[in-house]
Amino acid sequence: MTAEAASEWRGWRAAAGSALYGPGGFYRRPEGPAGHFRTSVHASPLFAGAVARLLCRIDEALGRPASLGFVDMAAGRGELVTGVLAALPAEVAARTRAYAVEIADRPQTLDHRIEWLPEPPPGITGLLFANEWLDNVPVEVAEVDSAGVPRRVLVRRDGTERLGEPVAGAEAEWLARWWPLGSASCAAEGAPLTEGMRAEIGLPRDEYWAAAVATLDRGLAVAVDYAHTKHTRPPFGTLTGFREGRETAPVPDGSCDITAHVALDACALPGASLLSQRDALSALGVTGSRPPLELASTRPADYVRALATAGEAAELTAAGGLGDFGWLLQPVGIPDVLADPAAP
Repeated sequence: MTAEAASEWRGWRAAAGSALYGPGGFYRRPEGPAGHFRTSVHASPLFAGAVARLLCRIDEALGRPASLGFVDMAAGRGELVTGVLAALPAEVAARTRAYAVEIADRPQTLDHRIEWLPEPPPGITGLLFANEWLDNVPVEVAEVDSAGVPRRVLVRRDGTERLGEPVAGAEAEWLARWWPLGSASCAAEGAPLTEGMRAEIGLPRDEYWAAAVATLDRGLAVAVDYAHTKHTRPPFGTLTGFREGRETAPVPDGSCDITAHVALDACALPGASLLSQRDALSALGVTGSRPPLELASTRPADYVRALATAGEAAELTAAGGLGDFGWLLQPVGIPDVLADPAAP
């Protein structure tokens, strides 16, 4: 890379996009995301089992179609789709057509039943599931200057920042509607803009999500992610980096993941609902309840297994951790299967 390219000032959307997805980018590395951070998928097979049960509920709501689709967005190395296929009842698995959507190359050992695609296929009847996808859709960052004007943040490859032009057009409209910088959680509605306040402009995520939902003919689209809503926006944004399991400065040089929490309420289309992961997994049978102590004396091996399972469930649903993730559920032509207590 030339010295001129290294010193180029760009908006965060272009800089992060190149660092994550360009030639030699972070997400094209052979170790995949699991080499650097731990998602719910990696935390426990209970997560894939819950998604499999969700797919079964959708199957029932669809009237058991001859072909049931499951689309794993931002599939990493196929860990979730592999786990879901393994957890499905044999009869449902036989009718399921599974897709992994990922820009990286297909893993050589991946189950032959899984189709590996760079984008979601159209005309799906079933479930599109996006676990920690939208947080890695790059967005522009805005910061309030000394005159109270929100400006685009520009960044160089080494992570150095400066303020650019004022935010305008559709991005300014998005900020005004979804992340008014004068009304972040630390300020009253309509309060003066404070120098240094920041926001991530989630418009590209809204557009990507709408396009993904549009690939469904009937079924359910689910986005699971770090999230906040309009009344809990963090006053200084959430942009950060991860490398080898540790949080680090977000430097757009391809050496680390670059992520920011998602305004899931802005992504939601009409008819959508928002749940915490804790509530969503509870509805799908995942709880952190400890097994009865008497089981330890009567069937100690079963007790140890049940205790381990309870520990994994507790991690997936923990307050202050994975349990606080948001689940955006977007039904397409079916009822809300998580809201139906009679669902299997």
